[in-house]
Amino acid sequence: MSQRATDGTCLATLVKMAIPLCQAAQRQCPRTGPGRKPAYDDWKMAVLIMVAILHRRKSKSAQYRWIVKHHTELLRWLSLPRLPARSTFFDRYGRIHKLYSVAIELQGKQATREGVADAATVAVDKSLIRARGPQWHRSDRKAGRIPKGLHGVDRDSTWAFSKHHGWVQGYGYEVVVTAGKGSVVLPLLASVDTASVSEHVSFAAKIDHLPPQTRHVLADSGYDNDSFAEQIEWTRQGRRSGRRFLCPRNPRNVPTRKLPDARAAGLSTRRRHRLQRLAFYQSRIGRRLYRRRSQSVEPFNDWFKSCFELDKQVWHRGLANNRTQILAVLFCYQLLIRDNHRRRQRNGQIQWILDGF
Repeated sequence: MSQRATDGTCLATLVKMAIPLCQAAQRQCPRTGPGRKPAYDDWKMAVLIMVAILHRRKSKSAQYRWIVKHHTELLRWLSLPRLPARSTFFDRYGRIHKLYSVAIELQGKQATREGVADAATVAVDKSLIRARGPQWHRSDRKAGRIPKGLHGVDRDSTWAFSKHHGWVQGYGYEVVVTAGKGSVVLPLLASVDTASVSEHVSFAAKIDHLPPQTRHVLADSGYDNDSFAEQIEWTRQGRRSGRRFLCPRNPRNVPTRKLPDARAAGLSTRRRHRLQRLAFYQSRIGRRLYRRRSQSVEPFNDWFKSCFELDKQVWHRGLANNRTQILAVLFCYQLLIRDNHRRRQRNGQIQWILDGF
């Protein structure tokens, strides 16, 4: 560990910032079911994983070795009598993703309260990351067959297509980030699934968790869904919520006949709302707002994956392990953004901090 990471100016500060968030996240998603309480709280396991990831130790073995090597500071910071055994660390690793998902939401709220970023406009996007190991052809996967000589296949990974990546076998993360004019791009909500999980499935659960100050939600055509728009723009009592969902039409959702005017009689309520929404998207102010998407979440994905060496492939095999790792990295990214804000440094200093570990 570098001197700067041990003298209290960096790593210790990040750990101190992370602990209350991880503790609060554990209270919101307590362990249930039979069996005695584990010897190590989930929030403590989350902090151990976080510090190893900040030092970019990729495999679970490498992460555990780093933790053991620097056990003195970690035991003191987390008030632990001893470190968890290697088997315990490995077993608990894939279960911590639920805590990280909640901690990301809590930290997003904390950051907006601190004035780190403006959440009045947010953007949502899904990005794909290739799996480790060889490609497993879809026909073989469907038949449950691994060809002879094909070793190290990640059985959890699935295939998906995107305009940016083409066909990818792997995983996908979905993130909601701030997209205000001149605002820092900060993750607010996130989830990780296999690559083939549709945006129509993954985004639905995030809508009710959007920040209360959010007024515009920006998405690409993959999110063109009337149910999303109704949930965002209208209350259950049929009144305007004050929010706008800006999303271009998906070509698959365009009818063959000419679209009628939004004021035409005989249209269903949902159909009328859709036409009004498309008219706002095509307006001058709608176009100006939507341009913020290409200035926020799209460059964020490239920067984030490059910063944490996820631009080539994921760090692990298996959905549970990659959920924990990718969500932990997003949580770390939030911490670095907040720490930068406190130090009044530029966004680019995040890479500088990481290089110091």
